[in-house]
Amino acid sequence: MSGPRRHRLNPKKLLSSKWTAVSPRAKEKHFLVARVINPETVPHLIEQVELEAVMTHRRFVIEWAKLNDATQWIQGWI
Repeated sequence: MSGPRRHRLNPKKLLSSKWTAVSPRAKEKHFLVARVINPETVPHLIEQVELEAVMTHRRFVIEWAKLNDATQWIQGWI
């Protein structure tokens, strides 16, 4: 059995990119990457991203690997 499906993402284009949650919660389906969080020790690596819900403007931070999982997130707005 193969691992989770992954998106091919360019970290330089991640900020302000659009995402759709595969399983929306509280009517929040569409999100923008509001901030890219890099570790202090290795600033060129992405550790986490802060997403902002388009409808409610609620923000939350997730691990980069979760956003990169195509079973949880779809790149773009669908």
